[in-house]
Amino acid sequence: MRLKVLLPSQILIDEEALKISAEAENGSFAMLPRHIDFVAALVPGLLSFIDKEGEEQFLAVNEGILVKCGSEVLVSSRDAVIGPDLGELRRTVEQHFTEFDEHEKVARAAVARLEADLVRRFMELEQAGHV
Repeated sequence: MRLKVLLPSQILIDEEALKISAEAENGSFAMLPRHIDFVAALVPGLLSFIDKEGEEQFLAVNEGILVKCGSEVLVSSRDAVIGPDLGELRRTVEQHFTEFDEHEKVARAAVARLEADLVRRFMELEQAGHV
């Protein structure tokens, strides 16, 4: 099977996989190359796959959609992190989401400033009698 993990800004993985395991709302599932075509909504959790060398690879996925069509498996997610083993992946996820939280705080502060400026300008227009 050809596994592609797509993020908004990049293709995280594009390689052959012998087996893929993921987590959906109704539980974990696994796919082999001759599995039927289907679509699944992924929940935040682990996605693992066996690469063509027989090594198991792990990804932490923050929700997404998995589509299997023929020999191609596409996973689209807002965010995912790859790691060589579960211990390293846990540390990577913690660091990644800490950075993500910091970026989100900065973005929220910028939006709050824009909203406050917009309200202030409307009040100035109202006081000037233009509204």
